[in-house]
Amino acid sequence: MKSQRVRHTLKIFTGNAHPALAKEICDELGVPLGDAQVGRFPDGEVRLQILENVRGADVFVIQPTCRPVNDNLVELLVMLDALSRASATRITAVMPYFAYARQDRKDRPRVPISSKLVADLLTSAGADRVLALELHAGQIQGFFDIPVDHLYATPVTVGYFRRLRLKNLVVVSPDTGGVERARGFAKRMNIPLAIIDKRREDANVVEVFNVIGDVEGKTCLLVDDMIDTAGTLVKGAYALKEKGADKVYACCTHGVFADNAIEKICSAPLERVVATNSIPLTPEAEQCGKIKVLSVGKLLADAIRSIHDETSVSKLFI
Repeated sequence: MKSQRVRHTLKIFTGNAHPALAKEICDELGVPLGDAQVGRFPDGEVRLQILENVRGADVFVIQPTCRPVNDNLVELLVMLDALSRASATRITAVMPYFAYARQDRKDRPRVPISSKLVADLLTSAGADRVLALELHAGQIQGFFDIPVDHLYATPVTVGYFRRLRLKNLVVVSPDTGGVERARGFAKRMNIPLAIIDKRREDANVVEVFNVIGDVEGKTCLLVDDMIDTAGTLVKGAYALKEKGADKVYACCTHGVFADNAIEKICSAPLERVVATNSIPLTPEAEQCGKIKVLSVGKLLADAIRSIHDETSVSKLFI
């Protein structure tokens, strides 16, 4: 007799990193947000209690590890531990933004591989699998000894720019490291690709040297996975304008917008900067008229539904 798969109850929890996104995902899935108390002891330690039964449940914890990075990371780890000790059947860490992803290799002497450390911490805390969105380096999936579902925001961002119907559009990679990402974007849009050849003199200090490809008289779209201090973005926009570009747009998945990034963007020759709500916007970014935010709530909800139902997640890449 053929055995039937036991269907476990789907439960969604979140910490304090991005409750608005968690609520949006719950609304898409038609399930309530799990009841948990996530606060602080007087000395700053995370104080957490799951306030409902999760025994035998299929649990997803939505927590981007954005600013304050270490606080949000510890919240996630503590919640994973609590759920594991409460006998949840399966626990998935849903990380719309994965902190420390840029520290994925030893590029200088005596530096850590912090993204590997974070992967080990998540596994040790009780995660059975991870759902990530646009990792800075795809090979980070190999740092885990548990399954990782790696989503891309391209379906969301490509759809938006298709609706804009921009003329003479060309996709531009802001550096050689992002060529694969930009090429995939250009292929989906069926438009040409250009590349900015840059040299990074120091951390967060960028000098642009050359633009490879035809951008004269074109509308350029700079495509990257994240915008942090906006140094690469702004230098790239100026370089494209110097090469005769008509207009410059930009899009990213993660709008970190650290330091004086918003000030740079506001003064740069950029028509619009598109980011997703993988992390909450800073107050300065919310007030900047050049920034447009797209939602990845439905994309993440569809992935959670597929994982829970044990159906293919790859259909979301089409």
